[in-house]
Amino acid sequence: MRDVIDGPLPDIAVRFSKFLADIWPHTALVIFTRECTGRPRKVSGDPSVVERVTIAELDALRTRVTEGTPFDDQIVLAGSKRKVWALLDATGTLLLVLPKPRQRIREVPLVAGAFGVVAVSIRHQVAQASPAYLAESRAASSERARTIVELTDLHAATLESILSTLRSKDLDDRRSRITASETASSALVTLRSAGESDRNLAEEAVTTAFARLQGELRPLLQHRPVRVDYVDPPVDGRALPGEVASAARAVVRSAVLAFAAQAALERIRIAWDCDGANLLVEVRDDGDGGLDTDALVRQLSGRVHTLGGRIDVESVDGWGSRVAVAIPLDVPVARPDEQQLGDLNPRELEVLGHLATGKRNKAIADSLGISESTVKFHVAGVLKKLGVASRGEAGAIALEAGIRADTTSRHA
Repeated sequence: MRDVIDGPLPDIAVRFSKFLADIWPHTALVIFTRECTGRPRKVSGDPSVVERVTIAELDALRTRVTEGTPFDDQIVLAGSKRKVWALLDATGTLLLVLPKPRQRIREVPLVAGAFGVVAVSIRHQVAQASPAYLAESRAASSERARTIVELTDLHAATLESILSTLRSKDLDDRRSRITASETASSALVTLRSAGESDRNLAEEAVTTAFARLQGELRPLLQHRPVRVDYVDPPVDGRALPGEVASAARAVVRSAVLAFAAQAALERIRIAWDCDGANLLVEVRDDGDGGLDTDALVRQLSGRVHTLGGRIDVESVDGWGSRVAVAIPLDVPVARPDEQQLGDLNPRELEVLGHLATGKRNKAIADSLGISESTVKFHVAGVLKKLGVASRGEAGAIALEAGIRADTTSRHA
């Protein structure tokens, strides 16, 4: 299981498939999770299945599976009726396996437990996603939406032409025309519904995203004597790409938890706004201004900078603290070396950010609160994974990718 969860998140289904190979022999495996807005399907195995399985099919299956109870039946999958095994985890993550012929389910508690570890690992990795993964997830989300819209328009035009032809009075076989018209009309409805469903996955109304944030904060603050004032975003604000909505909620959660840890605190104000091009997030408190701004910036900057955003954190003695973030709503230009960056762990990314500023090992060690020998170890790992020979080359890659040690925080 350590091998399964220790690696790039997009490939976790491939690693879990290997883990299950002898327990549940199968030809294809799909992990379906709403935690990942860009890639809700993690797949492994037969391309004719995993490349054609739709979100609508997986959603339909999930409604039939009871949490903790194995599902063993035939369903429509990738356009054909197939026998599948499935499990639903408490996190809402679905495991679907296409068994090899004449196989039976065994060791269900073991598989359920292992899948629970995988599901929780996915949730944690998404919540603390590396910049490279977030960039890839956003790009995948945008590309999927663009492709679906193009296909929808193309097939809609084709089917509309068929309808126009079949409805022509010059054709004789009336029954044939009626049947074909009904079939084509049904296909149009289904196709357009698929396009709308995919767009809903890729985007989220700003008011909906803000309401979800309030629901997420409620249990975090229920035992703290802190008043939270919410300033709602405009109802006509632009829809948020999935990664922007997720990042904004994560930024606010982290800021609120940092503020709430202060001794003297009575009130927190959370405001979202849209200027047409950016989502603007502001979190303020009325604390004593003793916030560790450097630590909070390190925690938030990777996610914000990945999406091309800006972050400003300030804490003034006697006046309180403030976090202000602006995240662009349009997809940033693709950055170089994202695949190599995706192989770096969170600590290596932190070290890389300091390399971008030209810091030496001792200065990096002081900033991160680790030993100089540990920094040397991480630097060696960074150079190896990026395939470069010098610190300068690694720093240049970090600057091009927008990864750097943030210097915007101020502590007065």
